Amino acid sequence: MDLLLLGVSHHTAPVDLRERVDFSRRGVSEALRELAAGPSPAEAVVLTTCNRAEIYVACEDSETTRPGLQRFMSRFHDVPEHDLAPHLYVHTGADVARHLFRVAAGLDSLVVGEPQIFGQVKDAYAVAADGRHTGALLNKLFTWSFAVGKRVRADTGLGEGAVSVSYTAISLARKIFGSLKALTVLVVGAGEMAELTATHLQSQQVRRIAVTSRTLARAHALARKVDGTAVDWTAIDDELLEADIVVTATGASTPLISTTTIDRVMRARRNRPLFIIDIGLPRDVEPTAGDLEQVFLYNIDDLRSIVSDNLARRQEQTALAEALVSDEVEAFVVWLHARGTIPTVVALRRRFESVRQAELTRLESKLNRLSPEARARVEEVTQLVVQKLLLTPTERLKATADEATAAQYAEVITQLFDLAADPPAAAPATDATSPSPSTSKTPVAS
Repeated sequence: MDLLLLGVSHHTAPVDLRERVDFSRRGVSEALRELAAGPSPAEAVVLTTCNRAEIYVACEDSETTRPGLQRFMSRFHDVPEHDLAPHLYVHTGADVARHLFRVAAGLDSLVVGEPQIFGQVKDAYAVAADGRHTGALLNKLFTWSFAVGKRVRADTGLGEGAVSVSYTAISLARKIFGSLKALTVLVVGAGEMAELTATHLQSQQVRRIAVTSRTLARAHALARKVDGTAVDWTAIDDELLEADIVVTATGASTPLISTTTIDRVMRARRNRPLFIIDIGLPRDVEPTAGDLEQVFLYNIDDLRSIVSDNLARRQEQTALAEALVSDEVEAFVVWLHARGTIPTVVALRRRFESVRQAELTRLESKLNRLSPEARARVEEVTQLVVQKLLLTPTERLKATADEATAAQYAEVITQLFDLAADPPAAAPATDATSPSPSTSKTPVAS
């Protein structure tokens, strides 16, 4: 089985394309069902976040599976292949493990070290596993990635003081306004990202936090957590009039705040500056609103400058984390290649065991003279000899990290021991007085 990964992320695609290939719009479960309904790979996991859309599969052959997977992604999102293809990245084999391990560790995030991605990877796997879309290979890959993510956070300082996308947004606000204590903030949305943002704003001791959502009960719940005020969705224009900072973080599939709305609000505000941070994906605010006078609109991609500062400060910890990930990838590759050599190892053990059994059968007339205890001892000793003979070649075959070399070793062993042929049959039993060349002339001790 091959490992194959197809995806787009903030490294390869602009925000408008990432919005179009967001699996959450139609649902990850639906994507997995459609994959399983066609000429699909044996196993699949779909990971979708605000900055990435990825499909992990285990298949018989990555080269033949890749075109169909690309067509599926294009068809599922209704995005022409010629628009999608230039922004796709493809990984196979060990590179899939390296990529996923880096994602789980927070090394591939827009903001390096953010903890949210770890939970998102676990959730993606859980959805696939619950729907019976995973098997032995992806189960091992993803559970291994969880261990890597935990180890990076435990053994390095990458997670210490790590900033999420929401915190980076607040950092940007501080760069523009300085202290935020005298400001009024409107948070649009009541989900996880909205809660994180509101919590960070509360720590900045802003003057007032207003929370609005299409579901008023959720707005009330979040407002209670951050000592804010919940407002009805229909009152959003009034809140936009009062706010200094607007942070949008919803899961809506289309923009919730139009350029026309912002234009109308700005006229009533007499063009008092309005700072908008849109960290929703898809975007919550029409991009053209940023063209209006005195409107400062930033989306996820605009946070890259702050991310660069974080990267510089965390360079040492990042290097340590990358080294740890490399060690884990090497260990996973050993397991992966050992998995590929298992049929050869099993066949080799069966061949040796068949030889052992054939020889015991050939010597049956002599062994019958032994006491039960002595007979059991012969069985034990011959099993031990076989195990010791097989120990070194088995361990070295499993430990071969290079796939091509492991395949060559497996082929040589198959040829040398004729593993493709039927096991040898027991030779005819010989008379005790006429020992064969392979039989010792010394009587077996009882």
